[in-house]
Amino acid sequence: MRAVTVTLDDLRNSRNAVITRTEAAAALGVDPRTITASIDNGTIPSVRLGRRVVIPREKFLHLFADTASEGSGSY
Repeated sequence: MRAVTVTLDDLRNSRNAVITRTEAAAALGVDPRTITASIDNGTIPSVRLGRRVVIPREKFLHLFADTASEGSGSY
């Protein structure tokens, strides 16, 4: 099995409509089982295509949108 190296920036620049659980896990630096659990509990949106489960790229990225520019800049 080959290692997947994907970052959130890679996903932002991608033109693919969906991403896999493996890609999402690599971008977040977590185990793919964490992504599966988050899909199962509804935290991460997903779409079932036959037997395959994929994640809509834009909805996934929206979960990690940069909110620093929305506020006053203070943390």
